[in-house]
Amino acid sequence: MPRFHDRKQAGIELAAELKNVLSGTSDESNDRPLVLALPRGGLPVAAEAAELLNAELDVLVVRKVGVPAHPELAMGALAMLAGSVETVRNETVLQQLPGAGDPGGEFDTVAAGERDELERRNELYRQGRPPVRVDGRTVIIIDDGLATGSTMKAALTAARRFKPHRLVAAVPVGARQTCIELEELADDVVGIFVTDALGSVGSAYRDFGQTSNEEVQVILSRH
Repeated sequence: MPRFHDRKQAGIELAAELKNVLSGTSDESNDRPLVLALPRGGLPVAAEAAELLNAELDVLVVRKVGVPAHPELAMGALAMLAGSVETVRNETVLQQLPGAGDPGGEFDTVAAGERDELERRNELYRQGRPPVRVDGRTVIIIDDGLATGSTMKAALTAARRFKPHRLVAAVPVGARQTCIELEELADDVVGIFVTDALGSVGSAYRDFGQTSNEEVQVILSRH
């Protein structure tokens, strides 16, 4: 049976869990928490959570750098945050692909194409919004679910480089092993429905319709 009706309900429940985790803590700079959504599906979840947490909301656009013969297998990822592009390499995969990680190799070739798409989507979603400030703040990165977690791992790695006060990964549903792996990258990992038998993220939702680019723009325009 689905655990959530839709992403909105998931965001409301996730906010309650996050309030428990964040209670008793504050940013050194006294800033509001910053919620960063992984678009597109993570944004409706993040918007509900941000509103209930009185947090600032923005997006963190991530593009996977896939192996050409197996695009679903990530050699790494690119993440755009605070106006700059961060490159995250998956050395475990690259070690199995002789020459792929060398200068001018497959990683650089694929990453160049993905960077163009990353910048296009970032401009499409953010519509000229100024870069957010990350350093010294409590930063919560939200997606609608975690399977392999490659994009969340890239997002956390990129955000960590900006020295947040506290870095949190939060999802309504996730594969247990992936959530365990994220504990090495985040100060806290928050999940509502964490299971060893996750068939797909969508199976946890009754309504898991695709989030459109227009919906992303509308949500961001309200925050």
